Amino acid sequence: MFPSREVGQTKRRILEVAIELFSQNGYSAVSVREITKHVGIKESALYNHFKTKDEILQSIYQLFTNASEGNALPSAEQLEAMLQQVDLETFLRQGFEQFQRTIENPLLTQIWRILNIEQYRDQRAREIILNAIYKGTIDFLESAFLLLQQQKKIRDTFSPRMLAVEYQYPIFAMMTEYLLLTFDNKDTDELRQRVEDHIRYFNDYVKV
Repeated sequence: MFPSREVGQTKRRILEVAIELFSQNGYSAVSVREITKHVGIKESALYNHFKTKDEILQSIYQLFTNASEGNALPSAEQLEAMLQQVDLETFLRQGFEQFQRTIENPLLTQIWRILNIEQYRDQRAREIILNAIYKGTIDFLESAFLLLQQQKKIRDTFSPRMLAVEYQYPIFAMMTEYLLLTFDNKDTDELRQRVEDHIRYFNDYVKV
């Protein structure tokens, strides 16, 4: 995710510190002086790597985008092959497990928090949330549910788009709750069970 330690140690450290501070206090509440103090460099040294504080934030957004592209959703052909091999319940459970693996990376978790903090202030954060996270996930699930209907594995009573919305929006809410709980180091067992119950309920509702 970061510049290599050999060629970009200071730049890497600036990003790490900025991510930590922005995720705790929000972008607006953190000064360049505070960042450089934690890094252990002079303010003038920071500007050798970033022209402005906003450029640091843009770099953080790009890190998240790059990481998301590195964990890209399967292609249409891969999705079709996958759904031939697993049932709906397994497919949905694997989706949530992938989210959990993603946020086990502490830096990615912190960037998630930054996006949630900044979404009402910064259009770039909104675009990532609305397009990369919300729309991208709903589009993917719509394709999956359409294939499952064509394979006669789930009922075709509802449109694939509606099924994607009905399934995923409760998951979005539980993902946010998961991030809030982990931020305070609180237990997530009850929430994980709620996700499992939601997956089983949805599976029982739509399966043929």
